[in-house]
Amino acid sequence: MGHVNDPEVIKRLLTTPARWAVVGLSNNPRRVALGVSRYMLDQRGMDIIPVNLKGEDVHGRQGYRKLADIPGGIDVVNCFVNSQKVGPVVDQAIEAGAKAVWLQLGVIDEAAAERAKAAGLDVVMDTCPMIEAPALGL
Repeated sequence: MGHVNDPEVIKRLLTTPARWAVVGLSNNPRRVALGVSRYMLDQRGMDIIPVNLKGEDVHGRQGYRKLADIPGGIDVVNCFVNSQKVGPVVDQAIEAGAKAVWLQLGVIDEAAAERAKAAGLDVVMDTCPMIEAPALGL
């Protein structure tokens, strides 16, 4: 049996002010991460921390190359990387002490989800905040 998303976890993550490290967030307008992170910032009131290969700033927020470079705590790691590359990102989220990982729509890694759950993290997989929030009436 694979991972099943818990609507209560999703609702809590989307309604509790938190620091969201967004892995794969750059200023590329063709990438969905740009719009989703803007929504999380403006509509959900989250603190967005861009994480990308260049460490570039996005939405006027300081960017970092990897999760370990981010000072202070991370609440949620939102993963905009393909399924083949997400395992190491989840492992870095566990190492960084994140409280949750959110694997975006189409990003699926059952083994990584199990590792995160075993480490005590909340896990949301294969969906998007911009889909879940309206579905939950948020």
